[in-house]
Amino acid sequence: MKKYSVLVYSLLFFTGLFSTGCRENSIFFAGGFSNEGEKGFSVFKFDNRNGIAEKISDWDAGTKPAFFCYNSKRNLIYILNEVMEFRGTPGSGLTTLEYDPLNNLIKKRNEILVPYGGSCHISLSADKQFLFFANYATGSVAVVGLDENGIPERVTDSILYATEAQDVSHPHMILQDPSGKHIYLTDLGLDRIVKYDLDTSTGKLIQSENGIIELSEGSGPRHFVFNPDGSQLYVINELGSTLMVFNVVENGVLKLVQTLPTVKPGFEGKNFCADIHIGTNNKFLYGSNRGENSIVVFRIEGDGTLTLAGSVSCGGDWPRNFIIDPSGKFLLVGNQRSDNISVLRINRKTGIPGKPVSNTSLKAPGCIRFWE
Repeated sequence: MKKYSVLVYSLLFFTGLFSTGCRENSIFFAGGFSNEGEKGFSVFKFDNRNGIAEKISDWDAGTKPAFFCYNSKRNLIYILNEVMEFRGTPGSGLTTLEYDPLNNLIKKRNEILVPYGGSCHISLSADKQFLFFANYATGSVAVVGLDENGIPERVTDSILYATEAQDVSHPHMILQDPSGKHIYLTDLGLDRIVKYDLDTSTGKLIQSENGIIELSEGSGPRHFVFNPDGSQLYVINELGSTLMVFNVVENGVLKLVQTLPTVKPGFEGKNFCADIHIGTNNKFLYGSNRGENSIVVFRIEGDGTLTLAGSVSCGGDWPRNFIIDPSGKFLLVGNQRSDNISVLRINRKTGIPGKPVSNTSLKAPGCIRFWE
């Protein structure tokens, strides 16, 4: 009888493991360029066995909830509203939602105005005390401090970059490095990367010594990603259709070691690179091309440099944003102009995605992120 009980328990244990682990659906959120009064923030259930995404619900997160980040410890979602005027006042919006993962419910916690406006990127500091904003349209950045519950409380800093002649600042991404020591900003308009330190007592950005890295004219740096230990930084350039590899050396200084094209040889149309991510196994790096409408794949070598692995269709038009699911099996692409999210299965050996296995309609997707 005892042996029978042990056998039954074992079967139940492994059955439960299989059903809740291998078959468990993931949750991802998507926001985009919705108009005022539209529910532009959506929740999806994703089956990592077959790559099928199913929309669960839509929520009102304000006008144009085009980019967002998480504070999963607090079950909070910080959404930037990519507008020039928020609730009748010049500036962008920051809308904070609280997510209940057990019941899949969302409620709005608060709204706050971000100075200047035209925000396009938001990220959370390593200590989860501040939010950073890159404001593309107004050539500025901002920092927002959070209270003890993670709720945005006040703007602690804002910087408006001066412009000269035809040189106009267009910050596109701002992010702290994996160590939490430095903050990096790509300025597409001024072809540069700016490195800051953060005064955590005041929430002020302090430009670091040797903190401006000039890139070749016309590069247009857009998004970037660090490798896991922060020793390499990979930058995708929107205007130059190139990808740059930097070594991160002493005190966070960047040293350029490689520049590679992102489009196929002979491509003659207009192309504007957009997003960049490293695969879950850290062996491949992916970038998106708007115009060629492709996902380019690079193999990451032992020294951090890149070798081209291949390029495939993105499954739509204008791949503004993409993400790799937690299982590492699928790449999900938000195609802004074709109003769809395409799901591509990744070949784990070559790293190259195949043709779309599914498509989901969504108006002008701007950001896709799996719940962490």
